[in-house]
Amino acid sequence: MKAVKFLFILFLASAMNFSCSDDGINPNDLEDGSPLEYRQELNVSYGSDSDQVFDIYLPANRNLDTKVMILVHGGGWTSGDKGDMNPIKDLIRQDLSNIAIVNINYRLANDSNPPYPMQINDITSVINFLKNHQNDYIISDDIGFIGTSAGAHLSMLWSYAFDSENDVRMVASIVGPTNFTDPAYLNNENPLLQEILDVYGVEPTTAFLEEVSPYHQVTASAPPTILFYGGLDPLIPTSQGVDMQARLENLGVTHQFTLYPNAGHGWFGLELIDTWTKLRTFTETHLQ
Repeated sequence: MKAVKFLFILFLASAMNFSCSDDGINPNDLEDGSPLEYRQELNVSYGSDSDQVFDIYLPANRNLDTKVMILVHGGGWTSGDKGDMNPIKDLIRQDLSNIAIVNINYRLANDSNPPYPMQINDITSVINFLKNHQNDYIISDDIGFIGTSAGAHLSMLWSYAFDSENDVRMVASIVGPTNFTDPAYLNNENPLLQEILDVYGVEPTTAFLEEVSPYHQVTASAPPTILFYGGLDPLIPTSQGVDMQARLENLGVTHQFTLYPNAGHGWFGLELIDTWTKLRTFTETHLQ
């Protein structure tokens, strides 16, 4: 399987200098009432597999109302790493500095380990871990998702079908697959695309394809959703975004949709600036 990466090239206007510490701060030690300091922990284990780790970035002055953004990388469900999401993590830290960030790895699919439900279970494990350590991290239960490509698919699917406690306040899909029953997928003649789709099974049933499709799992109670797609994407047909937007519209779900006609499976320059401007405003509205 070839690695499939979403191209998200960032040009930051100025260098960012952050004070970083791997030392944990116990809120019980702050008896003088002073504000909490910035804290980060890298490669926190949430399971027994080496891929079940995340990085967490906790803002200064946080409290039990501090919201959490979870970043989910792409890679065709078989590759990729949380490091791919570092540019987005850096932008959040720069422009949305009061939000905690959890940048996750998850178990990668192979011939012996299909992506579903394994990767959905990993997201559940991450969220349960955060809840169990809430008083240590000093964060709220309110979460958002930003996912790219396969990570966007996982973010939407978990938010729509597995958020039993309604913790998700927003979800962002950047070139995420939404509907595996789309004729553009079922009838495609792209060998690379078919190789990726086969990760979810060769000749799977329609019922299974609907079960793993955000398009079929979304309901009127879904969290606000923001979608970004490229009109020339060789892996994600335009219909994946257009049809998802129509589905959200019909259900009355708060959403935004942007299609960049000349973009592929990623973009840069003015389109990238537009993406971050819209995503930042959407996050400010729904997660802060």
